Amino acid sequence: MIEFRQVTKRYDSDHTALRQVNFHLDRGELAFLTGHSGAGKSTLLKLIMVMERPTAGELIVGGQRLNSLPRRQIPYIRRHIGVVFQNHQLLFDRTVFDNVAMPLEVMGASPNDIGRRVRAALDKVGLLNKEKMNPLQLSGGEQQRVGIARAVVNKPPVLLADEPTGNLDPELSADIMHLFTEFSQVGVTVLIATHDIALINEMGRRKLTLDHGQLIAGGHAPAAGGASGY
Repeated sequence: MIEFRQVTKRYDSDHTALRQVNFHLDRGELAFLTGHSGAGKSTLLKLIMVMERPTAGELIVGGQRLNSLPRRQIPYIRRHIGVVFQNHQLLFDRTVFDNVAMPLEVMGASPNDIGRRVRAALDKVGLLNKEKMNPLQLSGGEQQRVGIARAVVNKPPVLLADEPTGNLDPELSADIMHLFTEFSQVGVTVLIATHDIALINEMGRRKLTLDHGQLIAGGHAPAAGGASGY
């Protein structure tokens, strides 16, 4: 589902953010991305989201080669990738429902379809009874779950999370990780960037470790068997 083949990302002659990175994540796999600050985690996620392009190597997501993807096709790829941020990036002048509905509105979904899918996503994260509230009325953990509902409302096959538990206590972090596990169990490929080594060890999942732009652990893929194409 996600494959890096000798991927290098160089911003200029003095800064190589990623160097010959190789790994493959299957459909439904949940893995962690870790490393020191500046190791290249954010750059790697940006490459998957097509916010950046590789300088060298091949990057394939859902059967699509992203290196030479025409600009007009980038929005299509992004619709198939859900993203969860540490700071939620919610709009506080909109209700919980309206925040979650945003990706569907951008896609031009019908009002009936939006209502059905938003409520299904909120139900999944346990917030169906708070759809009319303002996000400011929610706790930090609840705000993060709104962000997750927004990321999965259009049922993307790939879910990326950038430090999703960075502001949460251990109990809330465990709840969020349980949600991510449930998504992987229904076939979503989940990649979580985090510094929380204790949480990673507790989950017992594959760990991709970056060090100064090089993947030093976790690069060996499991047996192949992922789907090709969206």
